[in-house]
Amino acid sequence: MKELTPARQWEGFLRRFDPKIVSVVKGSLTRMRKRLPGAVELVYDNYNALVIGFGPTERASDAIFSLAIYPKWVNLFFLKGAKLKDPNKLLKGGGAVVRHVLLSEPKLIDDPGIRDLMDRALAQAAKGIVSKASRRMVIKSISEKQRPRRA
Repeated sequence: MKELTPARQWEGFLRRFDPKIVSVVKGSLTRMRKRLPGAVELVYDNYNALVIGFGPTERASDAIFSLAIYPKWVNLFFLKGAKLKDPNKLLKGGGAVVRHVLLSEPKLIDDPGIRDLMDRALAQAAKGIVSKASRRMVIKSISEKQRPRRA
């Protein structure tokens, strides 16, 4: 039996979610891929959420952004967002490192304020994403126990 490709595994993970959430995820992922060509996509099918991180390497600590998919919503995480200047007060969260934006629809990724935050995050990243590199997806972990993926 052939091993599943990461892309097929990803599609299998998404099938467990409500179609409305999947629509937001697919539209958001298309925009993220356009914005970050060459990113390594790190997939974690965790207990609470399905997460896809975007960074220059396979190291989670190098990731700059992630999409976290929950049963009722999708967040765009800025993984070093606490250090970002946020003049429009778009970022949510009060932790020491990470901030996020709720993505009610994919086109929010194209919002000028969000694009500015993404530019800032890319500029402050220790390692940049090489846009001429080939995009690739890596399944990093699949948790045995998971919360239900539908609301």
